[in-house]
This record gives sequence, C-alpha cells and structure tokens, in this order.
Amino acid sequence: MKLFSRREPSFTRKPKREIPAGLWTKCESCSQLIYNKALEENLHVCPKCDFHFPLAARQRIALTLDEGTFEEWDADLIPVDPLQFSVPEPYPQKVSEAQRVCGMTDACLTGLGRLDGHEVVLGVTDSRFMMGSMGSVVGEKLTRAIERATEQRLPLVIISGSGGGARMQEGVLSLMQMAKTSSALMKLDAEGGLFLSVLTHPTMAGVLASFATLGDLIIAEPKALIGFTGPRVIEQTIRQKLPEGFQRSEFLLEHGLIDLIVHRRDMKAQLAKLLSDFTH
Repeated sequence: MKLFSRREPSFTRKPKREIPAGLWTKCESCSQLIYNKALEENLHVCPKCDFHFPLAARQRIALTLDEGTFEEWDADLIPVDPLQFSVPEPYPQKVSEAQRVCGMTDACLTGLGRLDGHEVVLGVTDSRFMMGSMGSVVGEKLTRAIERATEQRLPLVIISGSGGGARMQEGVLSLMQMAKTSSALMKLDAEGGLFLSVLTHPTMAGVLASFATLGDLIIAEPKALIGFTGPRVIEQTIRQKLPEGFQRSEFLLEHGLIDLIVHRRDMKAQLAKLLSDFTH
C-alpha cells in the first residue's frame, strides 16, 4: 500500500506563454535583453552598457548623410564565380542568399551625398553580407569611389563594418583588392585629398590591413572589435593571455592605432566638424 498518492490538481494548468520571436535582442557585450523597439529608438546602442550594434549599410547612410542626398554609384556591379567554388556550398548560392537577406548586390555601397551640407564621397561596408568580406566587387566599388573623390577633389568618408576580411571564394582576386584600394588612396593623398576612415564593430582582417587604417584621421565607435585576426586565434598561436579589452576601440586609442572614439549619436556632427576644419 502506498503511503502517499499523487492527486490530480483540481484546476487546469494553463499552457506557458511563449515570448514572440523577434521582439527582443540580447546584447553580446552585457547579455542584457533589449526590446527591439527601444533598441531602434536608441540608434541600436545598448542602453545598459553602451555597446554599439552593427548597422545595415543603408541605416548607416541615413544616419550619416543629409536626408535625400545620397546618389548611389555602381549599383550594377555583381560578383562572379571565377573559381567555381563549391565548399561547403556553391559560391553563387551563398551570394544569392546574402543578396536576398540584405537587399544589396554585394557587401558595399558607394556614392555621392551631403553631410551637413558638405559634399562628400561615401563608402559603407555591411557585415550582414558574408561578414562584409572584401571580394572583387567591394574592392572595385571602393576603388572607383576613391578615384572619383580624387578627380572631383571631394573629401572621402569610408565607414567599415567588415568582419570577414578577403573573400576566400574569390582567391587571389579578392586579396589583390587590398593593394588596389591602398594604391588608389596613395594617389588621393598625393593630390591633397582628405580621407576620414570610420571603424565600426567589427572591422577585421584584410579590410583593417588595407584601406580602413589609411585614413588621415581614423575614428571608431565605442567598444568596436578591431584587429587582423580574432583574440582567441592569437592566444592559441602565441600561447599567452592577452590584455583585457585587447582589440577594442578603447585599447587601440590608448595604443595609438586610432585617433578618436565617437559615440554613434555624435558621429555625424563630429564628421561635419572635421570636414569644416580640414576643407576650409
């Protein structure tokens, strides 16, 4: 005989309510759950720890340029598959999926616009498109933008959000974009042109090792991950513990790699001030 018996509850247990998907975002810096509407109203900056989330290229353009002034260049350039790359999936398939998700032909937008009245050439890379990796199209679009800035004697602003470096699916054709963009910037500098480079989370690998660190002034958003390769890979290679905050904007400002750290809400005003200071 059982000493105790389990009685069925006299009430009906209500099913647990699920939180609808897509309403909240977890901060990758402090793990705070943030209501998406509040995050959007705060310019995609964590209200608790001030971590700056990556922005889509068109969001970045809207925050940077005067409304309605952006004229896109070279929108018809699309990537090809020179190596018939197929591991782990065919390259054209991967590109098509990124195009569908991002609404862009590749990981970069370039064009002409006005920033607080100043006419500028603008380039923006987008980490949503294959981690913002630099293939032939990204390199070509940026090079053309740099050359037009040189020819038209206009200031150049490039906002980097690229965590993928050179795009392996294009092999050496991708790697050569590092030299091509750097060479174009050398000519811009020789002609006395102004280049403001803005580094956002993340800016890594071949992008950092080429055009992103060749600015006359290098500006970064707070807490952005900036480096050639990730900290875990470096630790495993050198078998040493890295300093706290290694490869974050604040550490790199202290050690001289960047010139300024500017909050997203102040970025347009700061860029406008720099344009006024250096172009008049």
